[in-house]
Amino acid sequence: MAIRKHHRKSSRQLWIMLALIAVIAAVIALLPNGAEPEPQPADELEATTLVHAGEEAPDFSVGMFDGSTVTLSELRGKVVLLNFWATWCPPCREELTHVQSDIIDRFAGRDFLFLPVSRGESRQAVAAFRQKTGYDFPMGLDSTRSVYDRYASNYIPRNFLIDAEGKVVTATIGFEPKEFDELIRAIEATLAQAEQNRTEE
Repeated sequence: MAIRKHHRKSSRQLWIMLALIAVIAAVIALLPNGAEPEPQPADELEATTLVHAGEEAPDFSVGMFDGSTVTLSELRGKVVLLNFWATWCPPCREELTHVQSDIIDRFAGRDFLFLPVSRGESRQAVAAFRQKTGYDFPMGLDSTRSVYDRYASNYIPRNFLIDAEGKVVTATIGFEPKEFDELIRAIEATLAQAEQNRTEE
């Protein structure tokens, strides 16, 4: 009799444990995992963009990885590609693999600046990423998202192409090779326009 009671007690404990495990698994599934949400319809993505083409780019100062500070308004006269990214973001990492050859080297010697800004991460995280990848181009650190929050409310990577007058030319979300190629062409066209304007002055 005692054995049967013990068996029933053990079965009850087993079911309780299984129920607890199921509850814990459900809670974990609902917690943020650090990744960006699943892709959303274009109109929902657009709603998270706070600055659009034709608008003046909000001014900001951002601390750089090397300890210097960059202020957007002090870059007037240059075309700036402002890029928001994070070390844990797969499309951000993919995009960065193309930056050195396709953007930095391509537009070297012209009035252009590629300004990648790490969103919401510590200097230590960016330092580890730079060491792992070997990237040595300048990077901004926006650990509090004070810069990012002026431009968008969600989603990375993001690019804001800003002309020599401080106006946004185009704003993109995510990384796709075709769109990246279009962005390169937009940089070229914006630089050509800035150079023509200087010639006419």
